[in-house]
Amino acid sequence: MSKDTTSEHLRAELKNLSDTLEEVLSSSADKSKAELDKLRSKARETLEQSRQRLGESGERLAQSTREAATLADEYVRENPWHGVGIGAAVGIVLGVLLARR
Repeated sequence: MSKDTTSEHLRAELKNLSDTLEEVLSSSADKSKAELDKLRSKARETLEQSRQRLGESGERLAQSTREAATLADEYVRENPWHGVGIGAAVGIVLGVLLARR
């Protein structure tokens, strides 16, 4: 799953959760106890589903980050002078940007 797909999934999941909670909060004043219990149950179910899905998405994101770090580490070990050059270039760019402030 790509990062764009993961972030779209996270946004959709959070929107679904917020819509459900908004429904519970906005309609609680005009509802009977049975209806409120039904809304609370729906909110709990949605929250549990969201927690599970977000946990899975977080794991996938953490795994892809670990893989990228491993690949970067391997590249620098195989090409140490390229790594030094890239680090120096980044340092120069940051130095110039910070000096302008």
